[in-house]
Amino acid sequence: QLRLVESGGGLVQPGESLTLSCTAPSGFNFDRNAIGWFRQVPGKQREGVSFISNQSNVKNYADSVKDRFTTSRDNAKKVAYLTMSSLKPDDSGVYYCAACPYGMSCYSIRPSNYDSWGQGTQVTVSS
Repeated sequence: QLRLVESGGGLVQPGESLTLSCTAPSGFNFDRNAIGWFRQVPGKQREGVSFISNQSNVKNYADSVKDRFTTSRDNAKKVAYLTMSSLKPDDSGVYYCAACPYGMSCYSIRPSNYDSWGQGTQVTVSS
């Protein structure tokens, strides 16, 4: 199964910004899939963070990140992005991207609707 690849994580201070990338491998039908971003901390369930439709015309965000995070994509480059600003310590975790071929059925950002998960990238927000 083809898997997406996340990158761009790191250690930042509260209030700073960070942009994550999600790259599709060769042969992946990127422009036919919506992309979701998720995060997970030890001992907790994976949480849906954002959704972007395959043509970028529909987006959705978890309440905890609205007005701070922005998702975008470049289908020609087969890359999706999550730009995070005003970061808080509670934003720390492993961030994953995943693909959904079912269109608006994935708007609610439930992990069970997604596949082609990447390996994740660690984001740590700490002073």
